[in-house]
Formats: sequence, structure tokens, C-alpha cells
Amino acid sequence: MSIPSFFNMYQALIARPSISSLDPSWDHSNKAVIELLADWLEQLDFNIEIQPLKNKPNKFNLLATRGVGSGGLLLSGHTDTVPYDQQRWNFDPFKLTEKDNRWYGLGAIDMKGFFAFIIEALRDLPTNQQTKPIQILATADEETTMDGARQLNHFSQLKPDHCIIGEPTEMRPIRAHKGHLTESIRVTGRSGHSSNPALGINAIEIMHQVISQLLEFRNGISHKYSNKLFEIPYPTLNLGAIHGGDNANRICGCCELHIDIRPLPGMSLTDLYSELNTALKQLMLSSPGTIELTAMHPPIPGFEQAENSKFVQLTEQISGVQAEAVNYCTEAPFIQQLGCDTLVLGPGSIKQAHQPDEFLDLSTINQSQQAINNLIRRLCF
Repeated sequence: MSIPSFFNMYQALIARPSISSLDPSWDHSNKAVIELLADWLEQLDFNIEIQPLKNKPNKFNLLATRGVGSGGLLLSGHTDTVPYDQQRWNFDPFKLTEKDNRWYGLGAIDMKGFFAFIIEALRDLPTNQQTKPIQILATADEETTMDGARQLNHFSQLKPDHCIIGEPTEMRPIRAHKGHLTESIRVTGRSGHSSNPALGINAIEIMHQVISQLLEFRNGISHKYSNKLFEIPYPTLNLGAIHGGDNANRICGCCELHIDIRPLPGMSLTDLYSELNTALKQLMLSSPGTIELTAMHPPIPGFEQAENSKFVQLTEQISGVQAEAVNYCTEAPFIQQLGCDTLVLGPGSIKQAHQPDEFLDLSTINQSQQAINNLIRRLCF
């Protein structure tokens, strides 16, 4: 089939569910989105390579390449979306709906819609005038494990000079962001009748001590590390969820806490884990076998692109704004490991990401499209 109009491309991408979730009842394959992109990009003379993720045969990465030689530009995005709360949406998440000068749909800005912007730009650019390779990367499972970005070594020809990751930044270049660790701390005590505390070991009471140590650890790292690029210039720790006990008249036998840590770029994750373990070490020694610390996903390091990079300067010139730092994280640290200058820059606002009634403001389309076109022309033509 021929490449549809911009609206119809958007519509087709939104219509193909590609939810990524650690809950199997929510999780979808991204195969339909990958096949759609492969079809459109083949019509634009791209060579297509599709790789299944290791240990996830229903999840795929795609690399599309046009042009020969080394270097060039990589335009990267993830094909998955987060789950959604049907009761909080006023529109069908899988049907692109236009209302009040907006396009509503799951993935409209985070971030399947970015691929429509790329393809629309490429359709208008003369292939015979291209001087550097253009590559399109579409990854799986960014919203959960980032396994797609962790397995880029499967593509032997992926060696760009520059990369744009099209997350929703309102076309403001992002050159730094924090990392992300999610940890589970489980305290296993011994249940018993509440009338006699000696009959058991109360996991909630031990968790109270754990939390006290975590708050001291948080205070320590917030004073030890700093980066003025960020609105919140220190690493953060959040106590996100806690579960324990089953009845008021039973000694709690198990309590579990989930925490979120956002390290700054440049921080050693090995050292950070060492500091966290040191903070809990005395408690672990005094309550042997009761406290267990487990990573809920592999850690994501922070990311920073040098301010004096010519790539940063070019994107600042085209966008008209200075490159910034943000507190959320992306696939940038994994793509940067390819050896390329890397920035996050894309249409839409992060304020709509992971929200009911996710939307793209139509008044931003022309300016966003022009900036994407200009970047591709400046770097590859």
C-alpha cells in the first residue's frame, strides 16, 4: 500500500495497540507497528532490518537505512505505549480523534506519532541529493525494561554521527537527563498473635528502621552530588509504595517497600548501590536474613551531551532555544554508547505523556515539521 497522508499515518499508528507492561494481561506485541513502519520506509528506498528481542520473541526492534558510507543521522523512537485507564479517557485510545484543534490518542506524542513526522519529512526530501546516511530506529519496551535500547548491538551497521530521540519536548533540545533505579526492599519477619510480641518478629517495625536509614541515605546523596543543569540539582529518592500485614491482631510477617532513585549523569551506579547497601548494612547485620534488596529492573544511567558539541549548537540554532536538562529519563544513555552525539528533541509536550486523553496540539505541527526537515537537510544533504 502507498504511504498515506500525515493524518492517516498518525491514525494507522494509533490504531495498532503496542502497550508495554510488566503485567502480562496488559502487554502487547509491537509487531503490527514495526510492520507498518517497514512498509512505509521501504517505499522511501530504505533497507529494513528487523530483530526480535532476546527472550522476547513477540517484541521487535527495526533499523531502516538509506544511503551509504559512515556516520550520518539516526532518528530514534520507541514503538510502545504505557497502559491506559479506560474510565478516565473521554476518547477511544486507539482511534485518532480530532477535537478542539487537538489529535487525541494513545501514543499521539509518547511517541508513535514521531514516526509520522519523520516519514512526512523524508517524503519531501530528494533522495538523489542525500550525502550522508539516514537511519530510523524503532525500539520495543522503552516504557518498561528498555530492553530494545539495551540490545542495539544486534545491528552491526548502526554507527551514526548524530542521533535525535523524538520524545515529546515541544521541540526544545534536551542534552541531559537523570537516570532511574527502581528497588524493592522486602522485610521477612515472623507472624504471631498480637497479644504476645515475643511470639513473632514484626516486619513493619523493622521496615520503620529501614525507612529511617533510607531517609538518611537520601539526605546524604542530596548533599554529596549536584548538577546545576537541573531544576532539581541533586539525585532524588522516593518512597513509592509499601505493603505489609494482613490483620490488626497479627504480628506482621512480611512488609515490602518500593523505592525510586534518580541519579545524576556521571554518577557511578556501582558506587550508588554500594552507598545504599552501606546505609542498610547495620540493620541487615542486626536482623540477619530478614532484609532483602532487589532491583525491579536493570538500572538506567543518567545522560549528558557536552554543551560545546556542534550538534547541540545546531539544534539550538534551528529550534531557537537553548538546550536544557530534564528529570525524566529516555533511551539516550544506551544510544550514546554507540559513540554518537545524542539529543532528545520531538513534537508534543511531556505534560501529556502517560495521561488520559493524550494529545498533540495541532497548532504545533507546522513548526515541528519544519524543524525536523531542517535538521535532516543540514546533516544529510
